[in-house]
Amino acid sequence: MTSRKKCFWWMLLLASSVFLVIPNTEGKRPAAKKKAKSVAAEASPAPEATPSLEPKAIDILKAASSRLAAAHTMKFTAIHFYESPSRQGHPLAFTTKSEVTLQRPDKLRVIMPGDGPASEFYYDGKKMMAYAPAENLVAVADAPPTIDAALEQAYHSAAIYFPFDDWIVADPYKEMSQDMKLAYYIGQSKVIGQTTTDMVAYTDHGVFIEAWIGAEDKLPRLLHATYLDDPERLRHTLVISDWQLDPALPADTFTSAKAASANPMPFAHPHPEASPGTEPMATDKPPKKQ
Repeated sequence: MTSRKKCFWWMLLLASSVFLVIPNTEGKRPAAKKKAKSVAAEASPAPEATPSLEPKAIDILKAASSRLAAAHTMKFTAIHFYESPSRQGHPLAFTTKSEVTLQRPDKLRVIMPGDGPASEFYYDGKKMMAYAPAENLVAVADAPPTIDAALEQAYHSAAIYFPFDDWIVADPYKEMSQDMKLAYYIGQSKVIGQTTTDMVAYTDHGVFIEAWIGAEDKLPRLLHATYLDDPERLRHTLVISDWQLDPALPADTFTSAKAASANPMPFAHPHPEASPGTEPMATDKPPKKQ
């Protein structure tokens, strides 16, 4: 999981944004409690060490990665539930829906009909287009020749981010394991995705994730994530369904004549750095891990 998780990609298409500053509410533990804990620790035997990276959990994540990496074409639906603080301080839940189609190594389409502003993203190996149908606005940019590189460029140049991007790169396990310090097996569920899933938990670039992965087909069905450095511990849940691996795709899947003819707008970060002498812009709180 990379720094791309720090922004929602549809922010590119918003005319304005509301920013929240969440204070650090962590307090210091009283010294007396620290001392009591220290004495208790000395009197109790050390707990038996457990591996931080359990082989069974790693095997499940690797199997899911291999299954997805082997697919030349892919389609699925992703519904993202995420929490954001309200003006009263209580977390409110919001949702986005993404209809995803890709063809390795250089084609991707993401249609987001709502909630929130409808938006569409097209990448054909040469160009990227971010389209807002309601406003009839489109941003177009030259693109690198792979999905992985296009995702990185879209994030760094225009804050475009998909919450499922770790699972559509060329090697998902390599992406998620670069900073993995914890992974363990939880058990099985027969509820999620109308199938039997293996439940694993792991950390990925400062995000704690619980994943439900098909025991037979090795496809991720549910991801539940929390930013470890978020004092509010807001929750983010991604439900993935309607999996199709290696479907036949029409030649015009990764382009849109309607989007290409829309009114142009810059393919740029929605919150550029302020010019010298101006007030600094507020920074948005990372919504996830994304």
